[in-house]
Amino acid sequence: MNFDLGFFAIAAPAVVFAGVSKGGFGSGAAFASAAILALVLPPGEALGLMLPLLMLIDLATLRPYWGKWCWPEAKVLIAGGIPGVALGVALMAVANDDVLRFLIGAVAVGFVIWRLWPGEARHKALPVWAGALAGIAAGFTSFISHAGGPPVAVYLLSRGVGKTAYQATTVLIFWVINIAKAVPYAVLGVFTVETLWLDLWLAPFALLGAWLGVRAHDMVSERVFFGLTYVLLSLTGARLIWDAVR
Repeated sequence: MNFDLGFFAIAAPAVVFAGVSKGGFGSGAAFASAAILALVLPPGEALGLMLPLLMLIDLATLRPYWGKWCWPEAKVLIAGGIPGVALGVALMAVANDDVLRFLIGAVAVGFVIWRLWPGEARHKALPVWAGALAGIAAGFTSFISHAGGPPVAVYLLSRGVGKTAYQATTVLIFWVINIAKAVPYAVLGVFTVETLWLDLWLAPFALLGAWLGVRAHDMVSERVFFGLTYVLLSLTGARLIWDAVR
């Protein structure tokens, strides 16, 4: 693909969106950016392009939320997240582009179904062992699609974590998980000179999104933000699944 103005017209808003989600809304929808980029890039390149930008957003959002996280929940999820990353490494080593497209699309659509499913069962308090399983799922899905937010959300929401503590906890968790992903990505060849060069061009958009997200945390309705996100994820997820099985 030619990285022309058309590409940046898609990539720049996607990266800003990731920054807003990670900076203000618990990372739950940040992986929509990888799904969008997978429509115009090979999935591996889309993942490699996004990880340095996500790590930059992590650094930008650590300071405003420093110390506001729930450490008991965070350490359980992080402890599970590292072996989850290892599982993702094993899959990435053998998966082709269509497998990755299908997985990214399935996670996107599955997240929307989970969030909109009627009933209160998903809000009941989960035990610590379930948090460890959620951490493994988060590490795995984060590695293969930058989509670790949903498993983390399931556990944190069930524990009754407040809005700001929830946001701060996700920042801490994915800061650690994204660092753990960087070396395997490099070994597997997910990063390329081309994607790293594009990261430099897109870095200002990542920082802009993070800045907007932190400020929108107390200003923008989560209902509005996630409502738009569900539509976006449904459309992009369905398109990726279609492309994979076609």
